[in-house]
Amino acid sequence: MAEAYMFPTSVKEVQALGWDYIDIILFSGDAFIDHPSFGTAVIARWLQKWGYRVAVVPQPNWRDDLRDFRKLGTPRLYFGLNAGAMDSMVNHYTASKRLRHDDAYTPDGKAGARPDYAVTVYTKILKELFPDVPVIIGGIEASLRRLTHYDYWKDCLMPSVLYTSGADYLCYGMGERPMLELTRGIEKGWSRHRMRQIPQIAFFVDGKVPEEASSGTLLLHSFEECCKDKRAFAENFHWIETHANMMHPDTILEPVGEGYVQINPPFPPATTQEMDSFWDLPFTKLPHPRYKGKRIPAYDMIKFSVNTHRGCFGGCNFCTIAAHQGKFISSRSEQSILKEVKELNNLPDFAGNISDVGAPTANMYGMHGKNLELCDKCRRRSCLFPKRCPNLECDHTRLMELYRKIDSTKGIRHSYIGSGIRYDLFLTEEGFVDDSSKPYLQTLVLDHTSGRLKVAPEHTEDHVLQKMGKPSFRLFERLRKEFDKVNREAGTHVGLVPYFISSHPGCTMKDMERLASHPALKGIWMDQVQDFTPTPMTTSSVMFYSGLDPRDMKPVFTERDPEKKQRQKSFFFKNSSKKGEKHLQSSKQSPNIATRKPKHK
Repeated sequence: MAEAYMFPTSVKEVQALGWDYIDIILFSGDAFIDHPSFGTAVIARWLQKWGYRVAVVPQPNWRDDLRDFRKLGTPRLYFGLNAGAMDSMVNHYTASKRLRHDDAYTPDGKAGARPDYAVTVYTKILKELFPDVPVIIGGIEASLRRLTHYDYWKDCLMPSVLYTSGADYLCYGMGERPMLELTRGIEKGWSRHRMRQIPQIAFFVDGKVPEEASSGTLLLHSFEECCKDKRAFAENFHWIETHANMMHPDTILEPVGEGYVQINPPFPPATTQEMDSFWDLPFTKLPHPRYKGKRIPAYDMIKFSVNTHRGCFGGCNFCTIAAHQGKFISSRSEQSILKEVKELNNLPDFAGNISDVGAPTANMYGMHGKNLELCDKCRRRSCLFPKRCPNLECDHTRLMELYRKIDSTKGIRHSYIGSGIRYDLFLTEEGFVDDSSKPYLQTLVLDHTSGRLKVAPEHTEDHVLQKMGKPSFRLFERLRKEFDKVNREAGTHVGLVPYFISSHPGCTMKDMERLASHPALKGIWMDQVQDFTPTPMTTSSVMFYSGLDPRDMKPVFTERDPEKKQRQKSFFFKNSSKKGEKHLQSSKQSPNIATRKPKHK
């Protein structure tokens, strides 16, 4: 393994390392935090492990003479860049398209440290300054804009970010394996043909699509066709989403302009051994020393958290997790997780409390199909909707044993679950799924919830939930019944906080009225509602733009009027404000009530 160093971000820091060249320079829209929750740090540490010299330029100034882009000179191999841990437009604007006044990924939370459409802006600058150096783009923004997509902020379709930016390659999804292959290929001078065989990358090809597409190739409607016909766009997305959730998807070709974008199939889901190797890297888990103690809000939220796995098979229509991380779960070993837990004791200010033992969905750890051969051929987009797959193994015993081992680790006082959970993994409308289900709910509520358990039924009306890809609200009613029973039997006052979404496709003002007055929510303190924001590469965004459900091509009502969207959200607060008074009074009796900032969906 190469020597572990803190990545240089300035000429002075490069000189201090005694370097006379840099292999790879990474640009990011976020402040640099050397923690496995941040993609830039993961890729930097992974490439460092294989002997490459990596430097990082966080949040470069794109509005001056571009000195930040020039300061480290020309890398030996390539530039890599991302917009940060969020799409830059989601980072900048609210659902009502108002400019946000803060940025959690910037020192002291200051806004304005990255441009709109950061991937495109950064790439064009680098291509102008260093036209002969390859540029590889990745991260959330690039990954979810890899094909024709609806952009809510411009209210129009946009082509692949490869086409708009001029980047040489796009690495989508979780990037350790494709980025290492790209790096080796560029270093060894592989031919263009060989480079374009690397899995999990995308690139733009000049010229027409081959007339006879080979077997295993999916040809989509062109960007121009989609702009003319919303139905063509919806059809495209139906096939994109279907293949994104397959174990062995086809190569995807999408014509645009005088050429086409090619999306190569991804690497197989990472094995446990591979997952462990991604975390067995010398992360300091601290912000870069350049920030000299400045507070970075996003770091404060995750600095004492532990990630257990990747992927999500829930298939919510408004969520991009599966589109980026994949549907199939890749889990770390218990040994790897416990090693990280033990090392938390070495961090400054760690008082023994782990804020989150989780992932996109905390209770999917270690879960997979009972018969993996069936999973190998499966084309379902969700293992839970419209009902739980009978082939899904959802026993929570292994997860509870992991919790027990974590809590038994020296120096650990409490471990909490801050990530979301899927209660349809352990509950049905009739009761518990299996023998592990009730004990899991009990330990979740009594041992791993910091005051309030946050869950996401998202709505009360089943026809809206069907458009969301979520289970019936009757399942939440069952959860509340079992949750209250756990509290009652234990003599505790843990709170239950449901999350909801307003103005989602299919949701009317009347639906929000029914939600706010639903009797099953009586006595619950409800203050968590999001106005639906259409983000690239989700089924819900396609519905919002096209007015069609891409799953069956049937029309869907969408509330597009900004004022009415706001009324849907405000109606919730107006009608639910009194409901939580009783719950709030009971919450005051509990000494460990802790509120957490809601996570971005």
